[in-house]
Amino acid sequence: MTVLLVVAMFAIFLTIDYVRNRKRVTEPVSRTEEKILIQKDRVPVGLQPSYVCGFALPENLRYHPGHTWALEESPTLVRVGLDDFAACLIGKCDSLALPKRGQWIRQGQKLATIVRDGQKAEIASPIEGEITNVNEDLLKDPTISLREPYKGGWMVSVMSPDAKTNFRNLISGEVARKWMTEAAGRLQAKMPNFAGAVAQDGGIAVRDLTAEVPGQNWQELTHEFFLI
Repeated sequence: MTVLLVVAMFAIFLTIDYVRNRKRVTEPVSRTEEKILIQKDRVPVGLQPSYVCGFALPENLRYHPGHTWALEESPTLVRVGLDDFAACLIGKCDSLALPKRGQWIRQGQKLATIVRDGQKAEIASPIEGEITNVNEDLLKDPTISLREPYKGGWMVSVMSPDAKTNFRNLISGEVARKWMTEAAGRLQAKMPNFAGAVAQDGGIAVRDLTAEVPGQNWQELTHEFFLI
């Protein structure tokens, strides 16, 4: 039921975005959106960060509703990774499995598997195509993707012959902001001791937000938000 609601909201956001002709919205972040602040190293170097509910949401990326991002490096080459919300929700990682070079992946299907304390979380691919490069550093230290989701934590590069069509299925701009606000609100509703998730240095969120959700099965929680 949760997945259906998310998909329905996603469709509504796309309709709103279309009607507005994808007009960029530059209104300031509200106080509600600042409740969870982020660490600066989670934003790409040289990019003016955009924050939604405290989570970094770079405006040059497009996002899959399962909390992965896609960056167009050429008309057919796309780099992908986790978004900041996913990195905080995963919290810690014991191991990470990535596809091999030459493997074909499909949009919305499994891109990677993350293991934490014997439980598995699967990550959906935002794009379809052939894996051309894998971030070898992640195989040695998978926590990089959690510390720097938009920088050194990228996962794979994909040669996508139909990237233009794939990008139409992703979200950005105001639609992405509304989507992230909704996701953050659902997560906050599960955290009765929300203040405990904020550090003493002025509000930077702890890296493991799942630890602040009492009695919650990590695998079920990631499945709810990652949609896979």
